[in-house]
Amino acid sequence: MIIVGIDPGTATTGFGVIKKTNKELICMDYGVIKTNAGQDSEKRLRKIYLDLRKILKKNNPDCLGVENIYFFKNLKTGLPVSEAKGVIMLAAAQKKIPLKQLTPLEVKMGLCGYGKASKKQVQRMVKEILNLKDLPKPNDAADALAVAICSSRLIGLDRGNR
Repeated sequence: MIIVGIDPGTATTGFGVIKKTNKELICMDYGVIKTNAGQDSEKRLRKIYLDLRKILKKNNPDCLGVENIYFFKNLKTGLPVSEAKGVIMLAAAQKKIPLKQLTPLEVKMGLCGYGKASKKQVQRMVKEILNLKDLPKPNDAADALAVAICSSRLIGLDRGNR
């Protein structure tokens, strides 16, 4: 089973791709989709959408996990992130990929057992669980892998292993 995790953002959207076998979770790919801050929001959203479509086509996932937006103190920041999440959800829906939505608290609890875990703690747990040589960087990619790991625990194997 292939799971893609997404940490949405307009400047940087993290992605992580893992494979779930009967015995382990294997990291297949991770990174970020970066957009140009000088561009109009619709061009930035289009880039996120098109790059994510490529990732989905390449990996053919059974599930997509996305971090739920929690409202920021600054609504000016929260709204563009919500727009990015919308194009992510659209890309998943167009490919008929089941979607799991997790809050940052759920991800931290599921990964570290502590809802206020630091970014460094999340990175360390992702490294351990996926048996990586180094801490996954940048933070957006590490968060996306964490979303993928937690999503893998929420889904049944109803579509079978690949």
